[in-house]
Amino acid sequence: MAASFLKVSGTKIVDGDGKEVILRGAGLGGWMTMENFISGYPGCEFQIREALAEVLGEKKAAFFFDKFLEYFFGEEDAKFFKSLGLNCIRIAINYRHFEDDTNPRVLKTEGFKHLDRAIAACASHGIYTILDLHTCPGGQNGGWHCDSGVHLANFWMHKDFEDRVVWLWTELANHYKDNPWVAGYNPMNEPADSRHTRLVSFYDRVHGAVRSVDKHHILFLDGNTYATDFSHFPEDVATRWTNTAFAIHDYSVYGFPSAPDVYERTPEQLRRVKRSYSKKREWMDERGLCVWNGEWGPVYARTEYEGDETDAINERRYMVLKDQLDYYHGDRLSWSIWLYKDVGFQGMVYVSKSTPYMTLFKDFLAKKHKLAIDSWGADDTYVRQIYGPLVDLIKDNVADEKYLNRYPYPLWTIKERVNRVARANLLGEVFVPEWADHFKGMDEDQLDELAQSFKFENCLKRDGLNKVLTEHAQETAAFRN
Repeated sequence: MAASFLKVSGTKIVDGDGKEVILRGAGLGGWMTMENFISGYPGCEFQIREALAEVLGEKKAAFFFDKFLEYFFGEEDAKFFKSLGLNCIRIAINYRHFEDDTNPRVLKTEGFKHLDRAIAACASHGIYTILDLHTCPGGQNGGWHCDSGVHLANFWMHKDFEDRVVWLWTELANHYKDNPWVAGYNPMNEPADSRHTRLVSFYDRVHGAVRSVDKHHILFLDGNTYATDFSHFPEDVATRWTNTAFAIHDYSVYGFPSAPDVYERTPEQLRRVKRSYSKKREWMDERGLCVWNGEWGPVYARTEYEGDETDAINERRYMVLKDQLDYYHGDRLSWSIWLYKDVGFQGMVYVSKSTPYMTLFKDFLAKKHKLAIDSWGADDTYVRQIYGPLVDLIKDNVADEKYLNRYPYPLWTIKERVNRVARANLLGEVFVPEWADHFKGMDEDQLDELAQSFKFENCLKRDGLNKVLTEHAQETAAFRN
């Protein structure tokens, strides 16, 4: 077991002896919070769970999802992760594992079944974990990853949603309060509070609730507007929220298909990468606070879609990765790259195309990509001619440009808003039943075989990405020593 709990000391994370610990890790997304581009489906998790129950019946649907959780992350995953020199996994959690919307504030203890297992597997290999509440009732932002099915952050509109999350964190903290391999708690992923003040009030409440049962664990608090903005945080955070690190999410525009130009490490491109990162952490640096980068990292091209350009595109993405890591290294930054495992777009490991799941959904996933149904890293080349005129129609008829620039502008332009509402939300919902119909007539043995597609032994490794991460981990270890 770990000798002691980690804690924040000034700008650093340290162990019980006061020795600095730089957390280097990845997000375990697509598991206890399933996401469309990670786990290979359209729409939101609650939609596919409901649709599969309609096709298979509740018992067999529950069987499949339980097997999916069992196989997606296990001992072999933790062993491989540690072999890369990494030491922390941020586990994304959907609140629905622990509470039903129709039965609020009644703890579902079965939610701990797989979470406890994953934390124990990580601990056995010397890996810390950070618990990330990735979805909140009502949706804390307008993203698909809130699992709300809408583009509105309704969490902020109803106090009962906040009450439920505060209650849940009390339960989670009480459960893990004595586990030093849990590095800490990330109470809310990527909040988007248009008024800014409600987030501060929520953090006050969740800090008090956690500290009432757990004095030891670090709180990792995301900035507002998708972990990018701390400008409305109170000046007394160092004493107001004890043992706290402040979480940025540092995605670079050059890591995505929508990049403004081809990344060649020009002085201007390097300046832009660094400025984007520095701006996010500036508020904390001015106040001597601890910064943690909870999400970052490029997406990657795939031969079935990008063809002969795949290798060249990915080499450029690795360049972006290396340049970001150089900046992090200079600041002794702890970080968690997004993402550990998926179906082939961003993960350090990804499900082989020869597995039953990928074989069954090959044509469906190709159609999903062509129609740009998923928002994350979408290539909208095929559908741009459809949605572009809608964007133009709105722009041409709005009385004043200021009406287009609604929160969270400039993160969401009117084009992004149309893409989210008219494309991702609408098409995602429409194609959910088609996804579920692929399971028709399957018995439990077939469902088990399908779920096994996500086992480590049935995954491929993204060697270029893992090589960069390992080299940086070695440099950081030498730097620390």
